[in-house]
Amino acid sequence: MDITKLAEKAMAMDEAAWQKHANPWSVYSRFTILPLISLAFWSREWIGLYAAIPVGLSLFWIWLNPRLFGIPAHTDNWASMGTFGERIYLNRQSIPIPEYHIKPAFLLQALTAPGLPIFIWGIYDLNIWALILGNVWLMVFKAWFVDRMVWLYLDMKDSSPEYARWLR
Repeated sequence: MDITKLAEKAMAMDEAAWQKHANPWSVYSRFTILPLISLAFWSREWIGLYAAIPVGLSLFWIWLNPRLFGIPAHTDNWASMGTFGERIYLNRQSIPIPEYHIKPAFLLQALTAPGLPIFIWGIYDLNIWALILGNVWLMVFKAWFVDRMVWLYLDMKDSSPEYARWLR
């Protein structure tokens, strides 16, 4: 099982959550997650054990975000199609996707991985430069992955009536 499938399971994404997550506000506001987690963990320097409150709130934001915004009226945009591509990617066991999408998706996930220890080290050591580098690294490769998912969606939207119905 790959990391995206694990994340989907952990997030308990049902059909309603996926529809709401296609809202561009949901997609773009997800880029606040890493900075909020960074700030929350850094707050231990200022408020000690009370930092557990902002840490908990930032982790709750990860779960809440895809459910917070309404179902978008229009989905013919980069953010929505990126979400659709992720759904197709996760469903590739049921409806196969072209091979030329699989390797780049795995590569982008692999390229994201080195940013995580940098990010964690920045939080642990309160090293601002490591924290900034970790944030930027993770966000750049996640955005690139979403961009690849837009391409996947555009290639696959006509392969299933369900996929085609997502575009409004």
